[in-house]
Amino acid sequence: MVDEIGDGVTTARVGDEVFGITDYAQMGGANAEYAVLAAWARKPATLTWEQAGGAAGNIETATRVLDRLGVKDGTTLLIEGAAGGVGTTAIQLAVARGAAVIGTASDRNHEFVASLGAIPTTYGPRLAERVHTLVPGGVDVVLDCAGSGSMPDLVGLVASPDRVVSIADINAAAYGVHLSRGSGPGADTPALEGIAAASELAERSRFTVPVAAVFSLEEAAAAHELSESRHARGKIVLKP
Repeated sequence: MVDEIGDGVTTARVGDEVFGITDYAQMGGANAEYAVLAAWARKPATLTWEQAGGAAGNIETATRVLDRLGVKDGTTLLIEGAAGGVGTTAIQLAVARGAAVIGTASDRNHEFVASLGAIPTTYGPRLAERVHTLVPGGVDVVLDCAGSGSMPDLVGLVASPDRVVSIADINAAAYGVHLSRGSGPGADTPALEGIAAASELAERSRFTVPVAAVFSLEEAAAAHELSESRHARGKIVLKP
């Protein structure tokens, strides 16, 4: 909820229910009871505060990489690590663009991934065989959300390494793959417009935010431990 308006702001008023994102370039993110937002949109009634509060960062990231990959109507996209926060967001935003999505996840998460609009498959050895069974024509582009060492296999699925973007593999450049960052040296231009677009989709019940767990600010260390386990299904949220 908006508590204060800065100079020149005309798209929000005190008391408005909004969700948004901080200036990653300057702050790199924020865990706080109050935050200054660089971009925002109206909170959809279809999302709880926990869902909305945890959504914007993943929406910006997913929009940024989908734009870089040129995902549109008719594109076939593979998402490596589809059950996590960015993966679940990217599935829905890609499907809304008209893309077909293959999502890798552990067996226990296949039904969950399918419920978001993707065709699930298992990650790991012989991925190419499984993918070509599901989509004989192959995939056009790949988004790596996992950083699990599968880059050689992912590059082998597409025509060239520039058809793969990673948000998690720090060694991506060694394979000719772009590592997309939201802040720091070499950061990509933020896709802040994605927040409003996702809000509109949510209003039409075409976008949701699966929440893996909610922690208090005092439990931030536990939240990070869960994130580092790579077993969270959806978004990990901190709240006051």
